[in-house]
Amino acid sequence: MIAFAFKALMANKLKTILIYLSLIFSIISIFLISSISNGIITMYSSMLKSDGDIIITQAKISDTFFSNVNINLIERINQIKDVKESSALIVGASPVEKLPIVAIYGASDNRFKNYKLIEGNYPSKGEVIVGKSIFEQLLNKNEIQIANKSFKISGVFKSEIGFENGGVVLTINDAGEIFNKSASMIMVNTTLNSNVDEIIKNIKALDEQIDAKSTQNFVDNYNQFKIIKTSSNVISFIAFSMGLLGIVSLMSITINQRKSEFGIKRALGISTSKIVYSIMIESFILGVFSFISAFILSNIVLYFIKSASSLQGYVNGEISNELAFYIFITSIFMAIFGSIIPALNAAKTDPVELIQGNKI
Repeated sequence: MIAFAFKALMANKLKTILIYLSLIFSIISIFLISSISNGIITMYSSMLKSDGDIIITQAKISDTFFSNVNINLIERINQIKDVKESSALIVGASPVEKLPIVAIYGASDNRFKNYKLIEGNYPSKGEVIVGKSIFEQLLNKNEIQIANKSFKISGVFKSEIGFENGGVVLTINDAGEIFNKSASMIMVNTTLNSNVDEIIKNIKALDEQIDAKSTQNFVDNYNQFKIIKTSSNVISFIAFSMGLLGIVSLMSITINQRKSEFGIKRALGISTSKIVYSIMIESFILGVFSFISAFILSNIVLYFIKSASSLQGYVNGEISNELAFYIFITSIFMAIFGSIIPALNAAKTDPVELIQGNKI
């Protein structure tokens, strides 16, 4: 059966290539859209998870960029039972030289250890450290201007997290003066086997204007992540629908050219189900080869996206095993379902009419 399927595909080379390309472009679109959105979410959540078990933000805000938490709460938070350490962070963005937007992080002193220096020293007042990908693009390697203030570059760091590697880190006091806030968020590390829910309850009791969540809960319910995922799903569905429409159209043309073949098979007593099954086998083969090709090409594209200096490391795709499996199933479904409708239409037609070629 597989040998006959390959022979049928090779007998219609042009249409097979067109269907193959249509599948590849549709699958690549789904791969890139899904993997890039997952990569953005993973980078930001990894940055948050590296800082603690609990995240504190201003209550009832839509994004951490708008959050303003009193940094002086850290002293009271550290006195809560089973709290190991607390750190603060200000997140913002600003143009730097020719770069239109660069992530700016104001970090408390105890958070500097998260940034692995490859040269220089951690910043003091009036100083910054810059991510490797940003440093390579700077014309002035000695100082940068953020808003209306100039800062000396005291060091360069490297991070596996694109948002950090493409960012600038300064003291939280300097960042507070630029963005006019105390802290965007406070991250709390707890002791092993501590009751996180009880700690969260005690933290919320300190100030009614703050909200505290476990880091995992924060990531799972972060509004921006939900928007990214929803947008990704919608665009992926559009790519899937366009690919499916293209396959149905091309398969209709291909099967129309093979109507005499199907007519002869029907005349020989071959059932409709067997004819449809043979078409499904052909489509399955196309789906598998299209998926493999799209998977390889997507990884190549993602590699160049990750390496592109103009993107500053902010765009980073991630193809997980779960995503690859989901897209594989989607690819096979798209190929087979796209062929079933025209195959059924042809296989159910009277053999005499098929052989005569009057209609499908």
